[in-house]
Amino acid sequence: MRNLSIAKSWNSSSVTLFIFLGFADHPQLQVILFVTFLGIYLVTLAWNLALICLIRSDTCLHTPMYFFLSNLSFIDICYSSAVAPKMLVDFFQKWKTISFLGCAVQFFFFVGMGLTECLLLTAMAYDRYAAISSPLLYTTIMSQGFCTCLVAGAYVGGFLSALIQAISIFQLHFCGPNIINHFFCDLPPILALSCSNTFLSQVVNFFVVVAVGGTSFLILLISYSYIVSAVLKIQSVEGRWKAFNTCASHLMMVTLLFGTALFMYLRPSFSYSLSRDKGVSVFYSLVIPMLNPLVYSLRNKEIKDALRKVMEKKVFF
Repeated sequence: MRNLSIAKSWNSSSVTLFIFLGFADHPQLQVILFVTFLGIYLVTLAWNLALICLIRSDTCLHTPMYFFLSNLSFIDICYSSAVAPKMLVDFFQKWKTISFLGCAVQFFFFVGMGLTECLLLTAMAYDRYAAISSPLLYTTIMSQGFCTCLVAGAYVGGFLSALIQAISIFQLHFCGPNIINHFFCDLPPILALSCSNTFLSQVVNFFVVVAVGGTSFLILLISYSYIVSAVLKIQSVEGRWKAFNTCASHLMMVTLLFGTALFMYLRPSFSYSLSRDKGVSVFYSLVIPMLNPLVYSLRNKEIKDALRKVMEKKVFF
């Protein structure tokens, strides 16, 4: 009965559901892939939740930098959760289906969280600039109200941009086929299935990515130009190293996220290779959210000290 309904939706004039191919091109690796992706997702949840709890519980970490970092961890949890649970369940499904509305919702939340993360990383760059360039005025510049406004602005900007993209894509006509050569509803494979002229949607996507990504990149570039200039003015080598170390983790994550995002979404449609892009999608949708807390934790002395205090309390009790 289910196969019949899928066939009907396939042949209808308007598609009502999509079928993911997932990783069907690697049938011999299904179990290995499931265990690997489940492990990545569980580590993502564990590390990010632990980082949020650690920051909230330790008063020494109640600073603007860690306020942004706790929000980044929350975004990473939501970002990976927009994709991972559905993908993991689909490993056990013969027909990996998702409704048209479900596809639109998944796309909206995934892109919304991704763009919000880009904007939040930009706010974190400004925070590092203020900390290094004006250390005496840092607490005045990065007040609690201002930090809250920056985070709220990142959410509003990210999800408003995602809404514009979702409307431009899902108002297109989809008449079949309805097979998505991917494991979630991402932009390139969805556009590839449309029966309409996708030029306008591609233009809208380009301008949204340029508006959000380009503006973020420009602010990042300006912030790090000032940061480098300020670091070079520090006389001691130890002082320079300490200042650089506070930015290294952030710069690493910016490079990873912006690099993969620009590769995926600022290319002409004829250059898409859906089979190859699935590997890139795994990296930015699952691996990067797992790496963020690990990179910040392993390179941050204050977080290590806070974690050590928690462990010592547990041992004592």
